[in-house]
Amino acid sequence: MTYVKICGNRTPDDVLAAAEAGADFVGMMFADSRRRVDVEEAQAMVRALGGPLAQQEIFAPPPSLAHGREELEPWFRHGAQVLTAYLGMKRPLTVGVFADQPIEEVNELAEEAGVDLVQLSGDETWEDCLLVAKQVIQVLHVGPVDTPADPLADVRPGFAVALMLDSAHGPYRGGSGQVFDWDVAARMAARLPIFLAGGLTPFNVTEAVARVRPWAVDVSSGTETDGRKDHAKVRAFVQAVRAADAGGGAR
Repeated sequence: MTYVKICGNRTPDDVLAAAEAGADFVGMMFADSRRRVDVEEAQAMVRALGGPLAQQEIFAPPPSLAHGREELEPWFRHGAQVLTAYLGMKRPLTVGVFADQPIEEVNELAEEAGVDLVQLSGDETWEDCLLVAKQVIQVLHVGPVDTPADPLADVRPGFAVALMLDSAHGPYRGGSGQVFDWDVAARMAARLPIFLAGGLTPFNVTEAVARVRPWAVDVSSGTETDGRKDHAKVRAFVQAVRAADAGGGAR
């Protein structure tokens, strides 16, 4: 099954609609963006879903492998197992999205809001992930110039629980509605469990899953109408992913 992350949520109704549609992760923006929410708004969304994962009092271990820092593929595959274990305790998981903010601010906001995971979507280093108090999804931005190269050269094991590929468009990274080269993503997904983001919509995600075979897909602007979350589009997006799964498009 391909996991689904619905990002850019701003209200309890948004995250509840995503949960009802079958989303596995819901994201809320703390980065500089038109979708940015404050701590109180994020807390309301977390409460609507039953509270943070930490309240379950069951803690899956962080990724831990012998020589894991030197072994790229085993590291991220184990990270996928950790997230799957989290999903066994709570679904959907809440993700706080940050970009180019002081790590102290990231930790303070994530703790106050009660989100389960942190996504770093700016120019944060791999070492920055170790300073975050929660498990981290690290974003790698892929642009046209990356097509002939191997983005895996920029990926390092031992720091983040998961890797997301997103389009390198827009001033705030992500949520731009721009697609990057899926062939690049497919080469990476053949080796690692990745989150695929960047310009996905209910109309193209079935093809994206079939071509890339990602571990998870992430959408923000593709489930909006007039800049607000469109719950019908959220349902259509999840249904399109499940259709791809049923057709054998996912691993």
